[in-house]
Amino acid sequence: MSLKSSAFFCALLFLCSCNTSKDTPGNSGSQSDDQEYSLSDPRPDTLARALFSNLNKLSGHHVLVAHQDALAYGIGWKGEDFRTDINDVSGDHPAIFGWDLGHIGDAENIDGVPFDDMKRWAVAVHDRGGINTYSWHMRNYAMGGSSWDTDSCVEACLPGGAMHGAYLAKLDLAAQFFSSLKSADGALIPVIFRPFHEMNGGWFWWGTSSCSPEKYREIFRFTVDYLRKEKQMHQLIIVYSTDNFVSADEYMTFYPGDAWVDVMGFDDYHGLKAMEETPKTIFMLETLDSLSTAHRKLMTISETGVETIPDAAWFTGVVLPTLKTNNSTRKASWILFWRNGRPDHFYAPYAGHASGPDFIKFMNDSLMWSLSELPDMFK
Repeated sequence: MSLKSSAFFCALLFLCSCNTSKDTPGNSGSQSDDQEYSLSDPRPDTLARALFSNLNKLSGHHVLVAHQDALAYGIGWKGEDFRTDINDVSGDHPAIFGWDLGHIGDAENIDGVPFDDMKRWAVAVHDRGGINTYSWHMRNYAMGGSSWDTDSCVEACLPGGAMHGAYLAKLDLAAQFFSSLKSADGALIPVIFRPFHEMNGGWFWWGTSSCSPEKYREIFRFTVDYLRKEKQMHQLIIVYSTDNFVSADEYMTFYPGDAWVDVMGFDDYHGLKAMEETPKTIFMLETLDSLSTAHRKLMTISETGVETIPDAAWFTGVVLPTLKTNNSTRKASWILFWRNGRPDHFYAPYAGHASGPDFIKFMNDSLMWSLSELPDMFK
C-alpha cells in the first residue's frame, strides 16, 4: 500500500509548526483556526495532552483508521506477534487499536482476550507510535450478569447503593490496569476511554430501558471523578458515545457535561449499511460538528461496520464518500471498525476476502491514515 508520503510529510510539518500543548486549560480558539482545545481534566499528563492536541490538529485533515481487538486475533489466526488482518490486506496496521475492559478481574476479557496480553499489546502499540482506546462492556453487578441484563444497576453502583463497593472494586482494577501501561521510559501511556456507550438505546443496563438521563449523568461523572481524583488517572481522554440519534436534543439528553468529556462520538451500524442510508450518518456528523465545536470537543465515529462486509466495494462506495461529503464529515478524528471475531462475525477485511482490493483503495486515500503514516502523536 502506498504510504502517501507527501501527505505524511506535509502533516508532519503542519504538526511541528503548531504549539502542540498548552499549560493552561480553557484557552481560546477552535479546530477551524488551528488553535487549541483543552482536555477536560485540569491536570492532564503531558503525553495525554500532546495526543489530544495532535488529534485536534489533524481534525478535518485526516481520519485515523481504528480496529477493535486488531492484535488479539483475526480470521484464521490468534495472538501472533503484532499481526493484524488489516496489515495482512493493506500492508499497514490501523492507527488506533480498540480494546474492551469487560470482565476485568478475570483472566480474559469479554471477547476472550487475556488481560496480560492486552497490556503487552497496548504497550507495543504505543512503542510503535499508535493509539489505544478502551470501551467497557461492564457486567451488571446488581444481577451478577452481563451488560445486556437490563434490570437497573446504576443506582446500586452509586454512593449509598447496594453494589457501590463492588463497583469501586472494578474501578480500582481498571485504574490498576491503566496504570500498568507504561512506555519504555516509564511514562504513563495515554488511554482514550469510552465508558457507558450507546446509552440512548435500551440494550445495556445503563441505557434508556433502565436508567434515567439524570442517573446516567451521575454515574458517568462519578466514574470519571473517581478515576481522576481518587486514583490519580490523568492520562485518560474521555469519550461520550451514543448510538444513532435523530436530533441534537437526543444526543445531548444524557450528556454529562463539558468537565467530564473530551470527545463526542456515536456508534453507527445503521446509516453506513448502504449508500442509500448514508444521509443519516451525514446528518449525525454535521450535527456532531456543530455540537463539538460549541463545546470545544473532538468528534469520532466510535464504532461501525457491516457484519461480514457483503458489499465488496463498501469501503470506497459507502464509507469514504460519506466521510468526504463536506468539511463537517471530515472532522471525525477516527473511525473504528468492530472486531474480526469469527468467520460469521467480522467487520474489517482479512487476507483473501473479496473486499480486500477495495479496502486498499480506501486506505490509500489521502483522508485515511494508518499506523505508519502517523507523525509523533505524543510530542
